[in-house]
Formats: sequence, structure tokens, C-alpha cells
Amino acid sequence: MMNASPPRPDRRTELLAAGAATVTVVLWASAFVSIRSAGAAYSPGALALGRLLAGALALGAICLVRREGWPPRPAWRGIALSGVLWFGCYMVALNWGEQQVDAGTAALVVNIGPILIALLGARLLGDAMPPRLLAGMAVSFAGAVTVGLSMSGDGGSSVLGVVLCLLAAVGYAGGVVAQKPALGRASVLQVTTFGCLVGAVVCLPFAGQLVRDAADAPVSATLNMVYLGVFPTALAFTTWAYALARTTASRMGATTYAVPALVVLMSWLTLGEVPGLFTLAGGALCLAGVAVSRSRRRPRQATPPKDASDARPETAPDTRTG
Repeated sequence: MMNASPPRPDRRTELLAAGAATVTVVLWASAFVSIRSAGAAYSPGALALGRLLAGALALGAICLVRREGWPPRPAWRGIALSGVLWFGCYMVALNWGEQQVDAGTAALVVNIGPILIALLGARLLGDAMPPRLLAGMAVSFAGAVTVGLSMSGDGGSSVLGVVLCLLAAVGYAGGVVAQKPALGRASVLQVTTFGCLVGAVVCLPFAGQLVRDAADAPVSATLNMVYLGVFPTALAFTTWAYALARTTASRMGATTYAVPALVVLMSWLTLGEVPGLFTLAGGALCLAGVAVSRSRRRPRQATPPKDASDARPETAPDTRTG
């Protein structure tokens, strides 16, 4: 599963990948706000299945319009693993875990995911671990810890909830690392669409619960579930795959540390939850760490010679005899 590090992309490709990553983290941050509404009416497994079905329908329609065929056989291993671990297990474990622990504890545990991605990426994909990436991840994780501690409630956590959030982090990391090689063998849309379908198949045991919950759920909760499927799943996972295909798994994992900061901002704007000083400081640290992790060291410029005579090539002495 070892891959050579991808060559450094040109400036235009870097900007497109950065834009795609930005779309992803903004939509993933918005997902936490929507999950609060939908999660009050839908059980964890039913919410995951409904979200994946909505996402699969949206992605499938795009595939039909673009006439995308089946992924090549060599890509199926990565697609299947990412579908099971990330689209399936991660979503169920996270939805369930967030019902057992407070938001702060969930943020603390789930945010070890980018660290696991970096470790697995270095071991299995041959990803480089430059000092700036490690420093940026350390700063961002400190920010995530600060946000988590500032949001933690009293006695709102359980051992089961912590274990579920840990499983979500492991599923997220494993899914990302498995997805990276598949993107070298199949298109971004193929990898995302069929990964979402695999995740929906994994969640089919919750179909009965989804039908029962949908019958009693308010329209707002159902609309939030559909939103989760179309935007934070179909669109955001596609832009994620686009960016991941053009950089390393470690660098993309570090980018998701911007999500806690954006969640704080969106909760403030949409839910009226005014963040405290420590929460704001933690969000700022998260963003600063992402900026450091995505920065590149400037190449050193060659020092010009002091004068023109220094640049002239030396000539051999004249050894002719008269």
C-alpha cells in the first residue's frame, strides 16, 4: 500500500485544491449545526442511513449526467474500505457518541483523527512529515483541546460515549488513508459516489428505524437530514477527494482542524451560542495551526557573486614554449 509522495503541484492546482478543501471544511462545520436538529428526531443509525441515501441519490444523478462508469477493479479495495470505515462506521459512531457525551468531550476525542491520519499516512503511504506540518498539527490540536475544555459540561460524558467517539476517529483516519490510493486509479466522482453507496449498504440494518423515525419527525429535522446528505456528504466529500488527490493525506487531515473554529462561529451566528474567551482563543489556535501546516518553506535563492570577475571561469595557464 506504499505510495511515493506526489510531485509538488503547480500554483493553479494548489489554489484549486485549497479552494476545494475550504468548501469541505465549511460544509463539514455546518453539519454539526444540522445534526443537532436532525439528531433530536432521528436515532444515530437512522440519521446516518438517511444522510447517506440522500447523498448517494445526489451523487448518482451527477454520475448519470456525466456518464461515469464503474470504477476500475484496482480501485475497489480503497473504495470499499473507505465506504465501510468512513461513510458507514464513522457516521454511526459519531452520531451515537455525541448523544452519550457533551460536545466538548466529543471534540477532544474525535480530533485525534488528523494525528492518526498523519501516522498512518507516513507508515502506509510514505507521506512526508515536514516540521511545519507537525508544528501546525500540534498548535491546532492544542486549540481543539482548548475548545473542547471550554465546551465541556459537568458529568455529561460516559465511557461508552468516549469509546464511540474514539471509534469514529479511527474510522475517519482509516477511511482517509484507504481512499488516497483509490484516487490514483479512479475518478474523484467514482470514488466518492461508490464509497457513499458502500456506506449506505453498511447502514441498511437501520432501515426500519429510519422509516419509523421519519413518520414522527418534524419537517425541519427531515430537511436537515437531506441537507446533510446533499451538501456535507455529496458535495463536501467530493471536494475533499479532489483536494486529497492533489496533496498528502497528512496535510488534508491537518486542514480539518479548521472545523472546530468554524463550528464555534456558526453556532454563534445561527444558534445564538455566544462563545467564551477560551473558546475563541482555541478557535484561533486551530486556524493558526492549519495555516502553519499548509505553509511551505520558501526555496533559498542562490547568492550572486560579489563582482563579475568572480563569475568568470578559470583558464588553464599558457604552457606553450617559444
